[in-house]
This record gives sequence, structure tokens and C-alpha cells, in this order.
Amino acid sequence: MSVATAKHRPSVRLFAPDEPERVVLEACRVLERVGVLVENEQGRALLSGAGAQERGGRWRIPEALVRAALASAPRQIVLYDVTGQPVCDLGEGRVHFDPGSAAIHVLDPAQGRRSATVEDVTRLVRLVDRLPHYAAQSTALVPSDVPVPMGDRVRLYLALRHGRKPVITGTFRKDGFAPMRAMLECVRGSAEALAEKPLAVFDCCSTPPLKWSDLTCQALLDCARARIPAELVAMPLTGATAPVTLREAVIQHGAESLSGIVLHQLARPGAPIVYGGAPSAFDMRHGTTTMGAIETMMIVIGYAQVGKHLGLPTHGYLALSDAKRPDYQAGMETGIGAVLAALAGINMISGAGALDFILTQSLEKLVLDHDACGMALRLARGIERRDGDITGLFAELVQRGEFLSHPHTRKHWREELSMSSGCVDRGSYGDWESDGARTAEQRAADEVARLLAKEAQAALPEATLEALREILEAEGQRFGWEMPHPTRLAAGPTFNSQPTP
Repeated sequence: MSVATAKHRPSVRLFAPDEPERVVLEACRVLERVGVLVENEQGRALLSGAGAQERGGRWRIPEALVRAALASAPRQIVLYDVTGQPVCDLGEGRVHFDPGSAAIHVLDPAQGRRSATVEDVTRLVRLVDRLPHYAAQSTALVPSDVPVPMGDRVRLYLALRHGRKPVITGTFRKDGFAPMRAMLECVRGSAEALAEKPLAVFDCCSTPPLKWSDLTCQALLDCARARIPAELVAMPLTGATAPVTLREAVIQHGAESLSGIVLHQLARPGAPIVYGGAPSAFDMRHGTTTMGAIETMMIVIGYAQVGKHLGLPTHGYLALSDAKRPDYQAGMETGIGAVLAALAGINMISGAGALDFILTQSLEKLVLDHDACGMALRLARGIERRDGDITGLFAELVQRGEFLSHPHTRKHWREELSMSSGCVDRGSYGDWESDGARTAEQRAADEVARLLAKEAQAALPEATLEALREILEAEGQRFGWEMPHPTRLAAGPTFNSQPTP
């Protein structure tokens, strides 16, 4: 591993400069000789029409087809908030954080781990909106108190209803994309306006090894045709569904991702796509997918380097933990992941708030992680050179004996010195004792309560909110589900339905 300065900013790379291209070449050989399984009929038709060959149920994709797809994929994606303001530039080395996605449990300070509800989703959306180091929302929780087929639609609705930031999301069913697209177009005003100012990114997950399911392939094609950014999420699992060696896991990730880029660009050349993933190092003792392991982080950093070599926007699952509470392990794994991801220049880093192999979200950890992300972002900025008379500055320091009141300090301290939240204890021991000797988790619980006590202001006009509600209500009628009254929904209570297993 080498640490170097690029454009006056620190960076981390795991591969030598010529290695990413070798990884791409080997991934292309895998696609040409082993091929990829595609369950989706439209996807198979696109590959066949482009000259790919099917043998034994697997599609062999020639390197020329891969290179053509890479040539048409955009090098930059800008995401906009619900008001149409640019907030996430996924290009070059610009780094952004968002919460980890699709947890089914929430860690309740009073009840412990329990199934997530719509109220939890609403609280999380409102909380993320108040934490500036998170540039985007994610549909981070799957509510158990709505019918399963409605889950993807309800999550997006709540993110748009209660938040301002762009949303990292995804579909659970093939019929979920159309109503979700309709919601996004409702906010923007038209399909063309949505394409010009993207509001959401859809995760599209390949299945290891070397497979695209009917659902995820359809989501990939739907995103391309609608010009809604798609995010590739390849998930090689070392020693289980991928080779145990890290370099070969990166090659498998590359083969699955490159096949996705081919499918996506065949559906609509020039459609926006992100080179992402959620690989994992398999724990041979416990049989678990260790998202907080250093080897998992290394695979992510490795494939991100490949993605940057290809000139594509990048994404990774880091800044999360396999711990069950916001404890030392959670802080260790999250902090290391956040720092490495920021130094690797990954454009969108998903994982904040996540525990227990991404099965659980904690609002308290989400607040604690906000400080970790802020520190990582500060580190990624590096040490900047300031103009001025340096020698004269030190002469004044010697003459004055202090610099607290000096104009140089007043001018630069806010941009040089980051300010942590009240969750981080930087007071004296006596201060800590007089404050009740509280733990970081207890301080975070207080911060969650403080932030959520602020009155929520809807970012969208009432007519748009009503139109969004009508879209979701129509979907609810399909599944025999009735939405609650608008005033109750705006307050974020649990839906009037029984939890669905």
C-alpha cells in the first residue's frame, strides 16, 4: 500500500499504477471464456443483438463489447436535492457519505433490536436531513408494518416527503420501478427534468458468482432507459461465492460489474452508472459476511481503484460495523472504513449507522458516525498552503507570545480546525464527571432527541406532496392497503397495518 499526495491531497492505493488495467483485462477474459448467467429475457435479447454468444446458458461477452460500453458511460454524475440544487458531484476524487441501506431492524435504546417501522424510517430521514456530512439520504430501513410488496415504494415516498437530499434507493420487485420513477418525476415535474437533475440512484445488485437475476437486470435496464443513475453493487464473498484471494475477488467484482455496464449501456448508451459494490470477507469461524473486516475494506478500495482507472464514478460499502451496539468495535470498524474510503477518493460511501452485517440501523450510531465522516472528510482535504508573509507571521508570534486574538487565527481557524458535535468528549475529566459521566452512546441518544425535536419544514409544495401521496395511495389499493390520514402521515406515525413477516 502506498500513501501519496495528489493535487495536494492525501490518497491511498492498494494496486500499483499498471495493475488496475491488468484486472480489467483478466475480468474481460472471464466474461469471454466463462460468461455470465442472465435470467432476464430483455437482457438476453440485448446481448444477442450486440453479438454476445450464449453457450450452456451462459453469455460470453467479447472484450470489444465491454470497451464500447465503457466508452459511452458518463465520467461524472451530479445529484440534486428535491429543490433542484446540486449537492453531490460524483466525479474525480470528490467524496460523499450516506447511510447504509435496507436494514430490517432498528436498534431502539429502550427495547433493543426490533423490526423497523414507518415511524423509524421517518425519524431516520428527518435526522439525516439535519446532519450535513451526509450528502444523500438512503432508503436505510425496510418497514415491517406495510405489506412486503409496498416496501420499496413507501421507503422512497418517506425520503421525498420528509427529506431534502437526493436518495440512494432500489427496487424489491419488477413492478416497483414504475411507481418509484413516477414519484421522482412528480418532484421534478417531468421525465426530462429528472434526467437533467437526477434526484435518486438505484442500486442494482448482481448475484455472485457471475449472475444477473431477472429482477436486478430489469432494474438496470429500467434505470438506463429512464436515464436515472444506476449503481452497480457486485457482492463477491471471499471463499464462499468468490475466490478467497483478494485480488481474484476484485477480478470477479470487475467481471460482474463490467457485464452490468454492458447490459446498461446496450439499453441506452450514455445513461449514468456508478461502479459500486458490497463485497465481503467470509468469516470461516462463524459463517458470517464480515462487512467491518479489513479484508472487506481492501477489496472495496481495490475495486474503487479499478473504477477510477476506468474513469467511472465509484461507490463502496464502508464506514459501518458488524458490532451489535455502538461500542468500541463499532467505532473502530467505522472509523477505519471512513478514513480509508475518503483517502481512496470513493465518490459515494454507504454504511453510516449500520450494525450487524447491515441488518440493523441505529440512529445513535448514525449521529456518532457523522463525526467520524466529518473527520475523514477533513483528512481527505489534506494540509493546504496559505498565502501570506510566513516569516513575518512567526515574527509576530514571537513578539506577541500568543495567537488566539491574532487576525490570522480569526481568519483561518474555522477552515483549518474541525468542530466535533457534543457526542465527542473533548472536555476535562472534571467536565465529564459533572456532565453525568455519560457514555458516547448516551450522548448520542440526547443528540438524536435534540435534532428530532426541531420542527420539520416540508421542502416540497403542498400540491407536489398531494401528488406523491396519490401515487402511493394508488399502489396501496393494488395490495389492499389503505394509507393513513395525511396529517398523521406527515407527523411520521406507524401505518395502520399489521407487521408483515
